[in-house]
Amino acid sequence: MTQWTLNTYLQRLYDAIDDKDGVTAGALFSFDHPHVANPRLQIERPEPAVQRVFDSPVDELVAAHIRCCWAVSKHDFIEAYGCQAVAVQAFTKLFQSQKDENWSLPVMFAVCLDLRLFANSADVQAQKKGKGKAGERLEKAAELLMGCFRVCASDNRASVEDTKKWGMLNLVNQLFKIYFKINKLHLCKPLIRAIDSLPLKDRFPLAQQVTFRYYVGRKAMFDSDFKSADEFLTFAFTRCHRSSTKNKRMTLIYLLPVKMLLGYMPSQRVLKKYDLLQFAEVAQAVSSGNLLSLNNALEKNEAFFIKCGIYLILEKLKIITYRNLFKKVHLILNTHQLPIEAFTAALRMMKVEDIDNDETACIIANLIYENKIKGYISHQHQKLVVSKQNAFPKLSTVL
Repeated sequence: MTQWTLNTYLQRLYDAIDDKDGVTAGALFSFDHPHVANPRLQIERPEPAVQRVFDSPVDELVAAHIRCCWAVSKHDFIEAYGCQAVAVQAFTKLFQSQKDENWSLPVMFAVCLDLRLFANSADVQAQKKGKGKAGERLEKAAELLMGCFRVCASDNRASVEDTKKWGMLNLVNQLFKIYFKINKLHLCKPLIRAIDSLPLKDRFPLAQQVTFRYYVGRKAMFDSDFKSADEFLTFAFTRCHRSSTKNKRMTLIYLLPVKMLLGYMPSQRVLKKYDLLQFAEVAQAVSSGNLLSLNNALEKNEAFFIKCGIYLILEKLKIITYRNLFKKVHLILNTHQLPIEAFTAALRMMKVEDIDNDETACIIANLIYENKIKGYISHQHQKLVVSKQNAFPKLSTVL
């Protein structure tokens, strides 16, 4: 393949398109294929040769791909992104014209994936050169991907096997990766609704379903919908192929905070297996109600947690830590009428600065509201009166 001439490549591509062989055509448009490293196919102006073989808009697609190979060989990712954008626009025209068939879906998957990757590389390169704002090309790439998505979504033919809707989930996953990168999560919501309303949503390839639920789970986590986040992220983790350790670890980075917020602490074995011992001290501190240790653990691993975007989520664990700390106070005093001052003293031992009984009462009130403590505050007597039975319900049954 690295010895192909331009004519050989064009003929192979022509045959694949003429035979409606989407898999072969998709490979010949992909930058994962060996042909992209062939110097004979790295041509700055391939249009004359391409137009002798292909009609519009296929000629635009092919020429843009070959010029993109040339740009990549020069390590010019800004130019490569521009070429790939032209390729996706040309493909969208072709895709719209194919009214009763979906054989070209593998081509769409290839050109759209490479568009996102080149957009990301181009943004990095542009930033180094001081050109443009961060995420500018990724945002434009998302608009082009949405063009393909609309073509897929508007296919209302009765034939399920031939529908373009089979391309929707792949595109949604590509768009998710962009929206999370440029921090525009609100744009995910209509895409989630579009997939949820599809009759064939459970028939997509498992790998696509895993990716989809991973991102939907992350969005639910940021929306503080921890039950949904647990459901989606657990699906992504358990259904991810066992050999994909990197992907499993990435999912756990978000699943672990969710599980802890729901009252399930991770085992040391799991944390060691996936090299996530940054969570070990956090889990231990929350379980033991040691607010001081929790603050120290968050500070110690602050850079890692901020990079992963979970630092503020982990800070929510303080409410559970308060609950576990106050449960210890209850066990020590062994009464159902507990002075607010006792809880304030416990918080001061944990180096909570400038805490007074009124602020302690507010913390207790929140715990009662969230059903983490069964009881009420007697403001007249400055006491927490707890239920004589199950005053501190198990967290896993609360949320």
